[in-house]
Parts: sequence; structure tokens; C-alpha cells
Amino acid sequence: MTFPAYPYSLRSALLGFVLAPLLLIVLLAGWSGLTSLEAHMETRMQQDIELVARAIHLPLSDALARGERANVQQALDSAFRIDQVYGAYVYDHQGELVAASGPRSPSMDRRRDARLATVTGTHGAFDDRSGQEIYSFFMPLSDAGGRINGLLQVTRHGGDFHEDLMQVRSRALMALGVLSLLFVAVVVLGHHRAVGRHVSRLVNAMARVGQGDRQLRVAGAGPRELRVLAEAMNRMLDNMDRSNAELEAQRRHQAALEERLRQSEKLAAIGQLAAGVAHELGSPLGVINGQAQRALRRVEAETPQARALAEIRQEVGRMDRIVRQLMDFGRRNPPRVRDEPVRRLVSAALAQVEDEARTRGTTLRLVNQEDGPVIPMDRARLEQALTNLLRNAIQATPGGQVQVSWTSAQGRLALVVEDDGPGIDPDHRSRLFEPFFTTKSVGSGTGLGLAVAHGAVTEHHGEIHVEESPLGGARFVLHLPLNVVATEGNDDPDLQQKP
Repeated sequence: MTFPAYPYSLRSALLGFVLAPLLLIVLLAGWSGLTSLEAHMETRMQQDIELVARAIHLPLSDALARGERANVQQALDSAFRIDQVYGAYVYDHQGELVAASGPRSPSMDRRRDARLATVTGTHGAFDDRSGQEIYSFFMPLSDAGGRINGLLQVTRHGGDFHEDLMQVRSRALMALGVLSLLFVAVVVLGHHRAVGRHVSRLVNAMARVGQGDRQLRVAGAGPRELRVLAEAMNRMLDNMDRSNAELEAQRRHQAALEERLRQSEKLAAIGQLAAGVAHELGSPLGVINGQAQRALRRVEAETPQARALAEIRQEVGRMDRIVRQLMDFGRRNPPRVRDEPVRRLVSAALAQVEDEARTRGTTLRLVNQEDGPVIPMDRARLEQALTNLLRNAIQATPGGQVQVSWTSAQGRLALVVEDDGPGIDPDHRSRLFEPFFTTKSVGSGTGLGLAVAHGAVTEHHGEIHVEESPLGGARFVLHLPLNVVATEGNDDPDLQQKP
């Protein structure tokens, strides 16, 4: 599945979708606050002029009522010396200029303007004089009886307003700019410290995993969400490892099953061939042995002819044993199962090899003395398999020791035959149960004994393994089920599962 590639990173998303709206809100709020501040400052500067006017209007009113023009001029000069005052003017009730301090009045060019001002009362207004903006504050003057007898005009240069407002505006904009940069720096650094470096580590780890480093695990660090993501990634890698291990185990098991199937097919073909050859050789060998026996009766003992005939009978007997082994190997008749104690099986096999063990000076030892578990078996076949194993052990340990034992656990019997001989070369273990494979010298073995034992154990749904014995030699272990013995195509009720 392919996901669309987005043109922005997490940091860009934070800057674009979080910081940008935040800065816009801050700028709008700052601009609104700045506008209010400017209006407040303008009102405050106008109030400063009004305070100056109110401070001198009483002395001016008294001096104007008494006709003391010198005192009027003196009061105006004192107001003009204040820095905020651009000019101060006094008019009589007719609108005639009585006294002035500063430039010529920009507003009172006509007397009707003065009369209008006396009617409207105190107010302020901006006027233009030679391209310069002037702010004027007007206050009526009254005598002791409350009658208006004049007008006071105090002016201030309009540029003072704009310069102060421009300074406030530039400082406010600079502060907003610095604040915006500070916000950006905090978001970038905060993203890197809190999120960015941890996300980069996760991305790098995923890239390494994609390149084949399946043993990598990510350390949980950073915010809780990223730690959860790292733990989920580690669990995913663990699950992948387990899945790969299970898949590899299934592949090995499948390969082993395929190998066993090929081996079984090969053994089946060899068994059919061996059975056919043994059947054809059985009758001629019987004839040869009979003729040699009759001829031996007609010759004198201890003569060369007698010795030759005896050797012929001996070799015919060996060939007859080989034929019987071939017949046993190729036999595919279903097993005839009966419940038998393990000790009876072992005792019967030991009895068959006692003479050979005595001849070679080998000691036979049965570890278990109890009867052991009762299992369903074709005793003849298992006895032959066990006998073949005992004979091989006796031949491998002349003058040594051969030991037989068994244990049972978890529904299975382990029947063990081991010796203190030289053991088996590990390179030969994988081929021990192949038909006609033998490590004995020519004429000493056919390579069918272990193959017959393997076939008998397999027919009982068991397994046979070879390993090193604590005694120093080889150790053969027959694993047999205690309750189930079944063979394909056999309907014998004794082969069904035991309760």
C-alpha cells in the first residue's frame, strides 16, 4: 500500500497550523491594543493642553474684566513657555484679538469665528496652517457675574501628536516582531527537544529495519505517544522475529517430512526388490544346502572333500540368513498386535543373543527388574528389531558390556540399548538406517539389521535415535507409544487407541 507524500514535515505543520494562527491572533490583538493606545495618547495630549488652558483662564478672566492687558499678556507668556504649547491667544467678546503669545492664530481670522467659539463653549479642533496641522483648544472667559467676556485659545503643533504616536507604533511593531521571532524559536527548539529528535530516531530506526537490521530495538523516550509508538514498533519487530522463526521451523519440518517421505518411498522400493530377490533365492539355496548335506554323509570326515562341503553349507547358511533378512525387510504385512509387558520382550531378545555374547565375552545387563509397562505390540517384529540392536552392540564390544533399560513418561516408552564400545562415527549416523549401509568388513554384515529395526519401530508409530552413551559407546533409543499402535490399512481392533 502506497501512502500519499505530504510536502510538509511535522515542524512545518506546527509552524503553519499552530504558530501562524497564534501569531495572527497576537498581531490582531496587538494592533487593536495599539489603536486604543494611540487614541488614549491623543486624548491625553489634548487633556494636557486643556489643563494648561484651565490653569490660566481664571487670571485671564479677571485681568480681561478689569481691562488689564499687561496682566493678560503676562499670563499668556507664562503659558507659552510650557513646551507642549505652540501658541496662546485671548479674544474679547467681539472676537477681536486682545493678546497673543506665539505665532499668529491660525483660527481666529474673523471675529465671527470668535463669537461662534464663545457660544459653543470649550472644544478642540485641528486646523491647517501653511501645510502644518495645528490642534487648538478653546475655552470661554467669563467675568465675576458669569457673563462671557472673552475667549482663550491654546494651540499645540499637530506634529507632536504624530511623532509620539509614531514612536509608540514603531516600538509596538518592533515588540510584536521580536515576540513573533521568539515564538518561532520556541516552537522550533521545543519541537526538536520534545518531538523532533525522537521522531528522527524512530525514522532512522525504521530505515535500518527496512535495510534488514531486524535485531534493532528502539529505546522508549520522549512524549508518551512516541514511547507508545516505539513500544509498538518493538513489539512488531518481536512478532516478526517470532513469525520468521516459526516459518523457518515449519520450512525445516516440511523439508524433514519430505526427506522422510523420499526415504520411505526408497525403502519401499528396495523392500519390494529385496522381497522378490529373497523369494527367488530361497528355493535354490535350500536345494544347494540339501545336496551338500547328503554329499557330506557319503564322504569320510576330516577329508578335504568333507571340509569343502562343510564350508559350502556354512556359506549357504549365511546366505539363508541374508535371505531371511531381505524377507523381513521387504515384508509389508500388517503387524499382529497384542498387549505385552516390556520385560517379556526384552528377556526374549536377550535369550536369543546369550550364546553369541558368551562366545565373544560380552556381559549383558538388564537394568530394570520390574515387568515394566504393558504396551500393544507385534512382539515378533519388535523382538527382531531389539535382537538386531543387541547383536550389533555385542559385535562392537567383544569382552565389553551391553546394557538394556527402559523408562516411561508422557505416554511414551523409551527402550535403550547401549554399550561401552568405540561408538559410532558422527559422519555415519545420518546413514545408519539406510538399507545395505554397513561399517563392518566385507562378509561380516549386510547392512539390513538397523534398517529392519527402523522399519519395525516405524510400523509401531515410534522413532529410533542414536546418540553417545555415558558408558562410552553407542546408545540406541526406541521411542514407542504406550497406548496407540496403528498401521495404515490395518483394521485389527487391537491397533485402536487404548483407553
